[in-house]
Amino acid sequence: LYSSFDFGRKWQLVHERVTPNRFYWSVTGLDKELDLVHMEAHTPDGHCQYVTCRAQACSESSRTYPFSGYIETNSLVVQDEYVFVQVTNTGRASYYVSYQREPFVRIKIPKYSLPKDMHIVSTDQGQVFTAVQEWNQNDTYNLYISDTRGIYFTLALENVRTSRGLGGNSMIDLYEVAGIEGMLIANRKVENQVKTYITYNKGRDWRLLQAPTTDLAGNPIHCVLPFCSLHLQLQMSENPYLSGSISTKSSVPGVIVATGNIGSELSYNNVAMFISSDAGNNWRQIFEEEHNVWFLDKGGALVAVKQPTVPTRHLWISFDEGRQWTRHSFSAMPLFVDGVLVEAGAENQIMTFFGHFSHRSEWQLIKIDYKPIFTRRCTEGDYQTWHLHNQGEPCIMGQKQIYMKRRPGNYCMVGWDNSRILSAEPCICRAHDFECDYGFERRGDGNCLPAFWFNPSTLSRSCSQGQNYLNSTGYRKVVANNCTKGVKEMYTARKQQCPNRPPRGLVLTTHDDKLTANMGSNVTFLVQLEEGDSMRTNIQLDFGDGTAVSYSNLSWTKEGIRHMYRSAGIFRVTALAENSLGLDTSSLHLHVTCPVEHIQLLAPYVVIKNKEVNLTAVVWPSNFRTLTYFWWLGNNTEPIITLDSSISHTFSTEGMVTVTVQVLSGDSILQDTRSIAIQEFFKSLLLSFSPNLDEANPDIPEWRQDVGRVIQKAVLQVADIPEEQLLVAVFPGIPTAAELFLLPPRNQSDGRKRTEEDLEQISEILVNALNQISVEFELKPGSRVIVYTTQLTLAPLVDSIPRHSSSAMLMLLSVVFLGLAVFLIYKFKRKIPWINIYAEVNHEKEQEMISTVGQNDATPKITLSEFSTQKELMEKELEARAKRGVINTCESTREIPNCTSV
Repeated sequence: LYSSFDFGRKWQLVHERVTPNRFYWSVTGLDKELDLVHMEAHTPDGHCQYVTCRAQACSESSRTYPFSGYIETNSLVVQDEYVFVQVTNTGRASYYVSYQREPFVRIKIPKYSLPKDMHIVSTDQGQVFTAVQEWNQNDTYNLYISDTRGIYFTLALENVRTSRGLGGNSMIDLYEVAGIEGMLIANRKVENQVKTYITYNKGRDWRLLQAPTTDLAGNPIHCVLPFCSLHLQLQMSENPYLSGSISTKSSVPGVIVATGNIGSELSYNNVAMFISSDAGNNWRQIFEEEHNVWFLDKGGALVAVKQPTVPTRHLWISFDEGRQWTRHSFSAMPLFVDGVLVEAGAENQIMTFFGHFSHRSEWQLIKIDYKPIFTRRCTEGDYQTWHLHNQGEPCIMGQKQIYMKRRPGNYCMVGWDNSRILSAEPCICRAHDFECDYGFERRGDGNCLPAFWFNPSTLSRSCSQGQNYLNSTGYRKVVANNCTKGVKEMYTARKQQCPNRPPRGLVLTTHDDKLTANMGSNVTFLVQLEEGDSMRTNIQLDFGDGTAVSYSNLSWTKEGIRHMYRSAGIFRVTALAENSLGLDTSSLHLHVTCPVEHIQLLAPYVVIKNKEVNLTAVVWPSNFRTLTYFWWLGNNTEPIITLDSSISHTFSTEGMVTVTVQVLSGDSILQDTRSIAIQEFFKSLLLSFSPNLDEANPDIPEWRQDVGRVIQKAVLQVADIPEEQLLVAVFPGIPTAAELFLLPPRNQSDGRKRTEEDLEQISEILVNALNQISVEFELKPGSRVIVYTTQLTLAPLVDSIPRHSSSAMLMLLSVVFLGLAVFLIYKFKRKIPWINIYAEVNHEKEQEMISTVGQNDATPKITLSEFSTQKELMEKELEARAKRGVINTCESTREIPNCTSV
């Protein structure tokens, strides 16, 4: 959004990411600065806010946010004294209003309206007309009318017809007649028929339109209410230079020109043009075809032109409110009239027609000066009085109104606004001057009674003992109604003394009605009390995290109670209201979360068929009790859903299985996937690597998968074993370590079933090959990584017998070898090089690596000191090569690079 204060020569940025057509400038005198801009702007993360600032100084520090939370996109409406926004939570819309720029208050619509959509129709005359599409409506809306503050709404008319405009927007078939307060026309759907209704008291009473008694030729029309009536098209023209299907003007009150039809329902076939000179009481037909009609000379004359779908050379002018028309030619050739501009001003009598002769021709502009039509200026004798009425009833909106208007047929120029009211005499108040109050519904006998969901005895929560409150009678006076005396006292809310009552109807909510919050953010709690002495009722609020607050009365909690949670979890928040007569409680469960940044699935790489295995998801940061886990196992079409981060499962079919875990945190989902080999039995051994591999280890899953494939390929080059029988899994963490799994072969070619003996033979071949031949691979040019097996290579790390686990066997063998080594050192005190290196390493703080081979929770840990060191492995490599006769001469037996191969 940009602004300019030098007629567009220079432009400056006001705000970025502003919703199109959702900004308002210099709305009313309520804004302190004349250049204050109201706008709907989006945050970088996609949320929408209501922002105000000055157009010339809209820096971040000078912006204000009148509504504390986020709002729905395209919901901001700033109109007269009112500001409206919409908030949607859990699929249900809530609407808020600010009256005269005061704090926002939630709009009260009848409880079970459950609006799907809302349109602000009008904010004239100090109240709000709104069209609401309720939960059970599709092509109709209900019309509601508010009190002065725009908070409490009551039903004015049900099932108002809607249509779709060219831009896809909903168009409400409701028209506010200009020049007469409280007069509206609407199309209502009744038993699948659309009929036109009119009201003179802002929707308190509606009636059908009486059809004309004769047609254009003077023939009588037999149309009897309520079976037959006049129906009008109420669509406003989307072309601002055409009059639309209905026209009124405040300078000529009571004159209505519209397109319509006569019959049992509204139709768009066989339509004609109709006019009323007495505010809809009587109607006359003026044309048999659709025309655009404009008001000239402050309404002193009418000009009509055929619809632009038909080319024309003529226009018609009337000086007697459509009773007689004179035809004038304005073009030598028939013109498709696309629009007419009537220039404003008392001295301007110019009309500009624009259109085209054909669909291929250029634009044509024709100016018409209609001033010579008038013979003179109007004088006092050219005017008459006109009494506004509703079928003979002179009291409209609580007063008798008499207008001054020009006598029909006088060819004189008005030149000034003659829509003045000569007199407005108040009327005695009667029942039709009052509408049903909020929470009350009009019954068949015309009385307003409480709705089933409304408790009339509910007191205002600001009512305290010794004070007074207004107790509704079920009625409220129609806003802007000027009646006096009569039944006014009987229908007006009565002032009563506040009784002393125990607290009842305590309601605890959050400001945005959400039951979730982010850790470290402020949560605003609202406490409301339907009944009880709010000024003498103590309020206590326990946040559920070990902290609580207390207030002496409810007035201290008006702006809400803020609290920040420092940890994630589900907290039971409890409110207590208590006075000398009793107490009431209310509670909610708030889910406080922090976004999950990473998830890792911990699962064994190979498991035994038909044996239970644990699958665990590790998330960071950890959110206890606030996460939902979805486990997808193999080809299952439905996940297993848990609140726990681990599950136990038994796989019954051999082969490769894909396991995926998804974690749901707030509105985000992360996942991790692992492939698991299911076998009847298998063996494995641990691998270690030269230190240069640790330098290139970023410790991410993708890197471990790629290195595992490289290691598998390197092992296959030195061992004659089928590729499908080898599986290499690189452990997370540094130093880098891996586990090599030896899977059983497929069934023999002679049909003999594979056995554990077959796997034992293959494992011996593999171990011998790895001990005799150096296994290495190139990580990058100039950097080769050597793969080593531990001193436990001859022992299987996984036993096929179910009662033993591979990790337990590994731990047992490690302890045996370690004990034997210590005993030999102590007993014989021989010089063993690799034992010396082990002792040196053992003085340092040992790092632990979790083995993922185990099949149960009791997985032992193997320390790094139990593996061979780099120097030890180099010496063993030299010894192995010397035995094979590879090395004949060595200058040094301690450093491999100094050895010379012959």
